[in-house]
Amino acid sequence: MSTLTFLVLFLPILTLVLLVVNGLLAVNKPYSEKVSPYECGFTPLGDARQKFSIQFYLVAILFIVFDLEVLFLFPFAVSLYEISTMGFWVVILFLVVLTIGFVYEFGKGALKFTKDPSTSKINL
Repeated sequence: MSTLTFLVLFLPILTLVLLVVNGLLAVNKPYSEKVSPYECGFTPLGDARQKFSIQFYLVAILFIVFDLEVLFLFPFAVSLYEISTMGFWVVILFLVVLTIGFVYEFGKGALKFTKDPSTSKINL
């Protein structure tokens, strides 16, 4: 029996056996406080499915993009003495494009948080 065949046959069986054993042996004593929604120690203020501003995700995505672009500068910093002036100007061009992108998103208001999603005036 090959390793792949063993993997395809054995893992589903092992998974089912472990789930059944867990269901039989695990202690399950639900009570009202345990199954109630938990929100930082407070009772929930509203519905969990209420609308919220997408700005939080937009800022997070923009942060990741710019963080990764800055990460591309590490190879430049490590090989600073070995690259020529052409490499230096390529990095300067990269930083100029990065700065233009940041100024553009700042000008569009992508970094402004609004309390109410309907008051957002971002046109991306």
